[in-house]
Amino acid sequence: MLSREPDERVDPVKATFPEGAPRARTQRFEPSIQGLRGLAAFSVLLVHLYDMPMLAGFLPAIPSWLDATVGTFGRGVEVFFMISGYLIPASLVRHKLVSKFFYDRCLRILPVFVTFHLILFAVGPLVGYKFFKDIDALNYLKIFFANLFFLPDLLNLPFGQQNAWTLTYEWAFYIWFALAYYFAPRSLAATALVVLAGCVAMFYFPITAYFLIGLVLGAIELRVRAPGSLGLAFSVACLALMYALLEYVHPFAGLIPAFLLFSAVLNPDSAIAQLLSKAAPQFVGKISYSLYLVHPFALYPLQVIGSKLIAHGYSPWAVWPMFVAVGLPLSFVASTITYELIEVRMRNAIVAFLRDSNQRSLAEARND
Repeated sequence: MLSREPDERVDPVKATFPEGAPRARTQRFEPSIQGLRGLAAFSVLLVHLYDMPMLAGFLPAIPSWLDATVGTFGRGVEVFFMISGYLIPASLVRHKLVSKFFYDRCLRILPVFVTFHLILFAVGPLVGYKFFKDIDALNYLKIFFANLFFLPDLLNLPFGQQNAWTLTYEWAFYIWFALAYYFAPRSLAATALVVLAGCVAMFYFPITAYFLIGLVLGAIELRVRAPGSLGLAFSVACLALMYALLEYVHPFAGLIPAFLLFSAVLNPDSAIAQLLSKAAPQFVGKISYSLYLVHPFALYPLQVIGSKLIAHGYSPWAVWPMFVAVGLPLSFVASTITYELIEVRMRNAIVAFLRDSNQRSLAEARND
């Protein structure tokens, strides 16, 4: 039901348009978005607690329904895309200059990514990690620079960091929207070409359509109000249906439940928004970027140990629970440390260094 004036007496799940014309968002922080980001990262962590033992040969036989369910958890990456589609346009408008926007994006993404990129390419050949085993110098350099510039997918080369493939899509979206933002007041033809390129990209890379959900909900402010236990059940059902349709049908098939879920998350009156705004989801959301990138590194030694234990005759039913029991908290500890040391302290140090360098350059220019 569409309504401009919410009425507590009607159905608990409904869509509302806020009073007045859609307005530019000035609020920089929305707790439910941070909580949803944490849910997406945790979802991906859970699937790797399942997939990594399976690849190493110590996942015990489990019911097919559980296998099918856990197999959908990797679709948390599309949740990240919806969040970016919602937040990035407002961020670009706030920054006003495209250069400032990309400066901020680099400070957000690169410190953690580049740090682990360098660690991986330094240690990987020494321990024979994945494709580093018996790699020659030329291929090493090709893969090093392809990964550094988020190009492995385009060049058909292996990814170093297990989850970094999504950053290729993120950067592509940043560039696409920045081009649209730049050309919109300058050239109708150029803007149309940029929009057309986005439509073509969605056709060839259907998961990019999830950026569009965030874009639309950032523009029209349609919100699903889903309060109480029924509203929470509705939101969880939308999440589960989105994951299942994405994984087993087609990315486009999951767009409607994804739209309903995200619009409910954006409504502060919805139960899912209130749940995601609690302390635990907020903490996971705060460290979500580190959690997303770092947990495969934290789990890899445990995967190697589990493989060796199986080779020595231990039961998968003994090894896998230990892998989960140790790997889950270890992932959070490693991610929290990474967040504090790299996302906060290193980032602040980089900002201070760049600011001081800029001030010195300006002072030298005045003295010339």
